Amino acid sequence: MKKLIKRLSLGLLALVPLLVAYGCSSDSSANAKKVTTVKVGIMSSDEQIWKPIATKLAKENIKLKFVEFSDYNQPNKALSDHQIDLNSFQHYNFLDSWNKAHKTTLTAIGETYIAPLNLYSKKITKLSQIKTGDSIAIPNDATNEGRALNILEQAGLLKIDKSVTLPTVKDITSNPKKLKITELETAQTARALTDVAAAVVNNDIAADGGLTTKDAIFQEKINKRSHQWINVIVANKADKDNATYKKIVKAYRTAATEKNIEKVYKGTAFGVWTLDK
Repeated sequence: MKKLIKRLSLGLLALVPLLVAYGCSSDSSANAKKVTTVKVGIMSSDEQIWKPIATKLAKENIKLKFVEFSDYNQPNKALSDHQIDLNSFQHYNFLDSWNKAHKTTLTAIGETYIAPLNLYSKKITKLSQIKTGDSIAIPNDATNEGRALNILEQAGLLKIDKSVTLPTVKDITSNPKKLKITELETAQTARALTDVAAAVVNNDIAADGGLTTKDAIFQEKINKRSHQWINVIVANKADKDNATYKKIVKAYRTAATEKNIEKVYKGTAFGVWTLDK
């Protein structure tokens, strides 16, 4: 009998470490914080802006997974189809135009930066060198085309019908130098600089092409009408109050991000939260 009790006692003592270990494992799992993964659609040049933000958010158990696009028509479709959770590539005007055209309700949840469009050239160094009959390349999507034509008007090269919010080449009312306006996919405008006298190029495409403000022969003027060109972080309407997404917006709008924007885009873009509106 004594031998039986002794064996049982030894058996129970052997179980103690296992029970303690099990208890610790359970506590550890219970206390582990859940990591939330958020897919964010961006243009390739914006990855440098977002990487430090992702590092910061990882400490808050928010993992950003970036989905890169090269075509402006894809990120909103991917968001509407719930292939991604957010996107960050467009300004208010583009978003409004997209929603109207596709009957969607994508919603801006935070403002990021504004990027004036520049007129670049690899053949001339100033506007006065543009000759009669020269070709000027502009983006062909509705929003950027209209904006580019307004820039050419600011530069004194064309006159546009002022009753039209987003003009097309059909709305040019005066073209004294008989310029040939070449409409290209936005991503192709920088590459076309070897073939045309000048091109209006979006800031992210310019950055990818190694262009800086010093290369520009004319820069878009920022004024009160520029609000429509502010870039935004966008979600599906049902997610506009998502707490995690609000943390992402807050993490973006910092002094560190502002410095990074200026560095990456070589002074061609500015964090709007730092500007007087």
